[in-house]
Amino acid sequence: MGASWLHGVCNENPLAPLICGLGLTLYRTSGDDSVLYDHDLESYTLYDVEGHQVPQQMVIEVGETFKRILKETGKVRDEHTNDMSVFQAISIVLDRLPELRQEGLAHQVLQWYICRMEAWFAADADMISLKSWDQEHVLSGGHGLMVQGYDPLIKALAKDIDIRLNHRVTKISNVCNKVMAMVEDGRNFLADAAILTVPLGVLKAKLIEFEPKLPDWKVSAISDLGVGNENKIALLFDTVFWPNVELLGIVAPSSYACGYFLNLNKATGHPVLVYMAAGRFAYDLEKLSDESAANFAMSQLKKMFPNATKPIQYLVSRWGTDMNSLGCYSYDLVGKPEDVYQRLRAPLGNLFFAGEAVSVENQGSVHGAYSAGVVAAEICQRHLLNKLGNMENLQLISIGNGILKDAIPLQISRM
Repeated sequence: MGASWLHGVCNENPLAPLICGLGLTLYRTSGDDSVLYDHDLESYTLYDVEGHQVPQQMVIEVGETFKRILKETGKVRDEHTNDMSVFQAISIVLDRLPELRQEGLAHQVLQWYICRMEAWFAADADMISLKSWDQEHVLSGGHGLMVQGYDPLIKALAKDIDIRLNHRVTKISNVCNKVMAMVEDGRNFLADAAILTVPLGVLKAKLIEFEPKLPDWKVSAISDLGVGNENKIALLFDTVFWPNVELLGIVAPSSYACGYFLNLNKATGHPVLVYMAAGRFAYDLEKLSDESAANFAMSQLKKMFPNATKPIQYLVSRWGTDMNSLGCYSYDLVGKPEDVYQRLRAPLGNLFFAGEAVSVENQGSVHGAYSAGVVAAEICQRHLLNKLGNMENLQLISIGNGILKDAIPLQISRM
């Protein structure tokens, strides 16, 4: 219900050795390294709101037009010193080049492409920075779905580490050059140093009190980055009644009204469809009960397949209102300062910061979160060595110890 993909299926991905060592399998959804296309075009089947299938040739042609529109937004960016939203830049392009405008069904397909772009950032196009949207460093190798999920990897990393679950931290204090973390029941944990990896949404909501207070430059860094929201409605059926493609999409007059289902049956063999919703629409879905959300997803599915059977089970995520996340992952807001990542990552004495939001090149990804954690751990280690004076006083845990003994190549397939 959370992170599902490995973005960059290659040996350069910092997670590759762990995934290989555990023998986990991937399902390739795209060979494209673009931030826009984590599914290949031939794996789409799109429908209009009346349930008619959109001709594949139209999908291809509008996709090429969308690429051209985005290329033209690069010229808009070069002409303006001030940042603007991707939505505003697209509007400028369409005013300049009316031949790129789409009408009727083609317009709806264009809105679907914008919907897919918004899904990557988990934010609406009018919130995404034109200056930054395509500056992310995407590793080579395309995109792969983690067939067994990330759970086996998390469990392997957690092995032999003292992890206290259900200990929500409410206050972090600096006391006599030590870090004290207070949890909800009032207990305190004292340490020589701490690494803070709570989601950016939790920091933005100020659910953790800091003593002394965070400096203004750190507070502004937290507010200068956006937090996106994407939710999933997973539907389990007793039988498969849909075509053997990866994405089933619904086109509409606005990107907000567009939608799509991920076909997990193709990757896992289980009769599961997952409805994906991002940005404002993801927040609006959270206003519904689980049953109402599942019913909404089914109403969308029945537009495509009037004879769709009822699901035998459903799951609904609520990342935007979950107190432990308050969003999914970070994205660059319009007008984001150049040094925001450096300020967010910068330590405060013996308090260090990590997580996907501090990853300059790979924000919003699992490997970005992982590598940011490794970097913070190394900086923290050096700090403690300088403070404590010798290695004997410092207990170090080897990350992934025992996982890499019988490493095999990344296993990825396309069924």
